[in-house]
Amino acid sequence: MDIGKNIRQIREFKNISQDFMAHELGISQPTYAKIESGQQIPKVDRLQQIANILEVDLSTILNATNNFTINFNSVANQSGYINHQTNTVLELEIIRKIIQEELENFRK
Repeated sequence: MDIGKNIRQIREFKNISQDFMAHELGISQPTYAKIESGQQIPKVDRLQQIANILEVDLSTILNATNNFTINFNSVANQSGYINHQTNTVLELEIIRKIIQEELENFRK
């Protein structure tokens, strides 16, 4: 399980800087960078703070398979998959899924 890598991928996907994360957590950017690099493993309460800032469930950060949930404007949760794809491809896949779900709801 690579918690730091999961955090980094979600943070980058959401276009949030390490500086912003560090500020929100009340720590320095170098200390935050150690979390993402795996040099420092935070306690559960700190992981929960990170999850709150990233607007994901704590289980998302802990998930070894890199399946994750993104909160879009606090309206709907959508699942996605992070791998080595570019953010644009991933964003398009999430948008496609949202549209499919909306169509299914409309048909009902």
